[in-house]
Amino acid sequence: MSFSFDTTLANARNLDAADVLADFKKEFHFPQHNHENVIYFCGNSLGLQPKNAEAAFQQELDDWKNVAIAGFSKAKNPWLFYQEYMKPALARIVGAKENEVTVMNTLTVNLHLLMLTFYKPNKDKFKIMMEAGAFPSDQYAIETLVKHFGLNPDECIIELSPREHEKLLRTEDIVEAIHHHKKNLAVVMLGGINYYTGQYFDLKTITEAAHEACTYCGFDLAHAAGNVLMQLHDWNVDFACWCNYKYLNGGPGCVGAIYVHERFASNADTPRLAGWWGNDEATRFKMEKGFIPKTNAGGWNISTAQVMNMVALRASLEYFDKATMQQLRNKSIQLTAYLEYLLHQLKNIQFEIITPINPEERGAQLSLYFKTQGKEIHDKMIENGIIVDYREPGVIRVAPAPLYCSFEDVYRFYEILKNNF
Repeated sequence: MSFSFDTTLANARNLDAADVLADFKKEFHFPQHNHENVIYFCGNSLGLQPKNAEAAFQQELDDWKNVAIAGFSKAKNPWLFYQEYMKPALARIVGAKENEVTVMNTLTVNLHLLMLTFYKPNKDKFKIMMEAGAFPSDQYAIETLVKHFGLNPDECIIELSPREHEKLLRTEDIVEAIHHHKKNLAVVMLGGINYYTGQYFDLKTITEAAHEACTYCGFDLAHAAGNVLMQLHDWNVDFACWCNYKYLNGGPGCVGAIYVHERFASNADTPRLAGWWGNDEATRFKMEKGFIPKTNAGGWNISTAQVMNMVALRASLEYFDKATMQQLRNKSIQLTAYLEYLLHQLKNIQFEIITPINPEERGAQLSLYFKTQGKEIHDKMIENGIIVDYREPGVIRVAPAPLYCSFEDVYRFYEILKNNF
């Protein structure tokens, strides 16, 4: 896919004029800097507030006020089934069947719960493979899981690192590592997109390699959900989990989500930690002993639906359904290519783009690596109304989310960097 760009404002405005998703920008609240919208390239950390969220919250507050406990059946959106309302859109976003997804808890809680389902160490299969430098929550979760089983993390956790002098993991090296450790490998658990480099891993190929090694394969999709196209069901991925407050704009700390392939989700004998909300609705209110799980991903639900923690996500997903992931991905590829082109025109700042050049191997994020002064440059961007984030060591992550970022936003970013640094 090739694009024609130049360094003029007119070019940016022409690109916006041709953008079929341009109107969605008006549907989000932007923080202000000098009475103008900030340049918000931080959707990979926290998405903006959708304007339809306020009315959605008010509806639930009104129902709580007016009907109280009856809201579980008589609210405009009955609370008893609130977790069900998001399943269709989320299934489309991650390429799953509706019976394979549900919303519950938060990301790391869900990772713990899923790993307890799929990690069953024995004398032969007891190792877990993950990328070195994974997000700390994933590192801590896997470390403590191994200790939970009385095992030594140093002996059980295989960390994959890039080759010497490289910053990205090669797919062939991941596959080779899976093959090399197949005798003892119990689970492969990687981030779908690495939070630091922005590299989008080849989930299909990795899953195939894991299954050839008779190993379960799962992914933390925190930086992938709502960002890139995925086909989790068709790729035969065993399990995945993600947060919904980044590209999916569900609000700070909002409810997370899980995916469990239907061959496990539909099997009532698949092990999991149980709770009342995961029990089959037909017998739930009999209040009897004996857990009978729903034969879908909802069988992993434990507690009552967190209604107030789901409202903004439900509101945001209305926009995703209208935009569609295919159109969002098409714009994201063009928007990120435009950002990359303009960054290469800058001669006054020295940095390296460590995110893959191939658009199929990245999402909306470009990671800029600074050998020196990265934090100082980040702070100066903030002072100039550019919202990006910094990650040690030396990386400024720049992520123009296609649902609400424009080509003119990217141009303004370039202009500020060119004239103020």
